[in-house]
Amino acid sequence: MLLYNTLGRKKEEFVPVHPGKANMYVCGITAYDLCHIGHARSALVFDVLVRQLRHTGLEVRFVRNFTDVDDKIINRANKEGRDWREVAQTYITAFHEDMDRLGVLRADEEPRATDFIPQIQAICSTLVDSGKAYSTPSGDVYFRVRAYEPYGKLSGRSLDDLLSGARVAPGEEKEDPLDFALWKAAKPGEPFWESPWGKGRPGWHIECSAMSQPYLPLDIHGGGQDLIFPHHENEIAQSEAACACSLARYWVHNGFVQVNAEKMSKSLGNFKTIRDILENYLPETLRFFLLGKHYRSPIDFTADSMDEAEKAQHRVYTALHEAGKALARDKWKKTPLPQEMAEEWAALPKAFDSALEDDINTAQALGQVFAQVRLVNRLLEDKALRSAEAGRDLLQEFLARAQEWDKRLGLFGQAPQAFLADLRGQRATRGKIDVARVEELMLARQEARANKDFARSDSLRQEILDLGVSVRDTPEGQVWDLE
Repeated sequence: MLLYNTLGRKKEEFVPVHPGKANMYVCGITAYDLCHIGHARSALVFDVLVRQLRHTGLEVRFVRNFTDVDDKIINRANKEGRDWREVAQTYITAFHEDMDRLGVLRADEEPRATDFIPQIQAICSTLVDSGKAYSTPSGDVYFRVRAYEPYGKLSGRSLDDLLSGARVAPGEEKEDPLDFALWKAAKPGEPFWESPWGKGRPGWHIECSAMSQPYLPLDIHGGGQDLIFPHHENEIAQSEAACACSLARYWVHNGFVQVNAEKMSKSLGNFKTIRDILENYLPETLRFFLLGKHYRSPIDFTADSMDEAEKAQHRVYTALHEAGKALARDKWKKTPLPQEMAEEWAALPKAFDSALEDDINTAQALGQVFAQVRLVNRLLEDKALRSAEAGRDLLQEFLARAQEWDKRLGLFGQAPQAFLADLRGQRATRGKIDVARVEELMLARQEARANKDFARSDSLRQEILDLGVSVRDTPEGQVWDLE
């Protein structure tokens, strides 16, 4: 399997430190607010990566942390008049609820920063003792960036570039503008822990160094591209300076999410939480949309793109539904598949595997899914093939492959009829369509058809169409959907 390694700026073959096992640590949320679509993308990227690693037979230990003490959490708590611990727990719970809805597998271990205060202080002490860090009279501890020669190796930034524009803020006691805080002296009203440097709390970067330490050496360290600098750069510096070892072999970062071609921000009013989106779309639709582009590419969230995702899902689930119906047939003819179709069908699973093996290319993998859907639809449209034993075998394998897609991508594993009904209901709600009225007209039309009152049936059909709903007459009865 190939992975793009930010450290080497190229795709590299993935070879774990210990054969048969893989340690992966991913930076989780700072628990001060509801998760937004950017959090969803990062979670889904590493969810698929974990699934793929396990598919290759590796025993994966997946660690995703929570930052449960931070300036943003403290500010939120003060603003709302709540205890900072309560705020953190509120949003950790919300994170789990949101990710469960999106089908994201739980991490094997979920360390919290506040459970690692002794380890954080121990790393700080090691760095101070070695001269890589220093304490100040007010009780802060800073990392000496210039004392770690490889600084900048992940982000590609030079010290000279970083120094341009770097300043020491009023009240800071840094030796160098580039130095960053490992331990912060407590301010009035803030949570604190006793330390060799007085009452204080950890800086952001040191938390991950302490929480990842039990799993070193890491095979994979991951997060969003926004974490490359300064968070991951600083994490490498302090961890490797303290342990004289390598922190991680592969650094994997997912791309940004924009909203309507603009950077998402609360000030622009385009801030999209997962819960905002799931008020209008099914969770699997959001999952499908976010996996529809390669994880390192930027992705633009728009209502149109989500609508297109729904249409694509509709095609797959409709094919699965129709395949299931066709398989209910009793009699089959001994007709072989055309050689070209049989060869194409046999090659598609390998193409699906190859896409995921090549730097987790979910977009290309989904392309192979749709190639299979197109082939199945060709078979279903051919009367001779859909009644052939070879056609039956292909349809059975199609349904089995869908279960594999669910296992690998977390997509297309729901009961097709139930999913299509949920999708129809979601679209109707969004389109403000009176479903009860549609059902009422459908029932009246069914009665008119039973009474052979075709003029009334046609009139009712037109009334349904005028609501923005289409009607199909099938052997199983009337079926309605949105146009």
